[in-house]
Amino acid sequence: MPKTPARADEASVAGVVCVVRPDGPDARPLILASPHSGRDYLPELCAATCVPVEQLRRSEDAYVDRLIDGAANSGASLVCALFPRVFIDANRGRGELDTGMFRDRIGLRADPPSRRVACGLGVIPRVGADGQVLYRRRLQSEEAHTRLATYYEPYHAALDQLIAETREAFGYAVVLDMHSMPAHSAPGVDFVLGDRFGQSCDPRVTAAIEAGLRGQGYVAVRNTPYAGGHTTEHYGKPATGVHVIQIEINRGLYLHESRVMPTADFEIFREKIQSFISEICGRDWACLSSS
Repeated sequence: MPKTPARADEASVAGVVCVVRPDGPDARPLILASPHSGRDYLPELCAATCVPVEQLRRSEDAYVDRLIDGAANSGASLVCALFPRVFIDANRGRGELDTGMFRDRIGLRADPPSRRVACGLGVIPRVGADGQVLYRRRLQSEEAHTRLATYYEPYHAALDQLIAETREAFGYAVVLDMHSMPAHSAPGVDFVLGDRFGQSCDPRVTAAIEAGLRGQGYVAVRNTPYAGGHTTEHYGKPATGVHVIQIEINRGLYLHESRVMPTADFEIFREKIQSFISEICGRDWACLSSS
């Protein structure tokens, strides 16, 4: 497949979200999203926590953005959050708020409590990856409004725009929501594919992704222990032409987990991921136009 020059897009917001898309006739109906790989730890956000940055970073899907950063060269669009997941989680519903985290509830609109919120992992997390409590004291409600408006909304506006434009151009859109998982969460598994048990995308999408990864020599399973999060739930509507699949990558393949640093094999693994992306982008997805 010929290389397509990539360009930063007008939907990018400095320090918040980066959008890159192919510039040319070789654009494909695929979008890769990385909502959890941001690592811009602003001092004003860190100051509110009782946890050092090196521990905060364990909540990241660290360096997933670097693994997929050449996607536009294969014709796919790319959207990456630049802000840390530990401060605002873009793979949660806007209303997945733990109101008990706040001194006041002025203007807060929370959905009925979910399991994720109960575990402290709502749209504004209460705990980090190691289960440590993040804040010394309860926050003001204004902090929630500011984070949602500054970070959450621009990320989803960018993703929503890419989906709308891709669907308009092709009649459908395929979103790969890219994540990473602790090595201990799925022993012996390299990738977990979450399609909400067949609800968030056409089964041919899941089958193609699975075949592509197995073709690279990896072990891929479906929906256990990760079936998908807010992105698959909210955007994945195959009947309207929007197909979303969550892809969890075993961090042990490329990362020193406790140090949050790439291993010596990082570039080799990145090349394999880029090859996988190129192969998926090169597939004929026209079958989805009639699904």
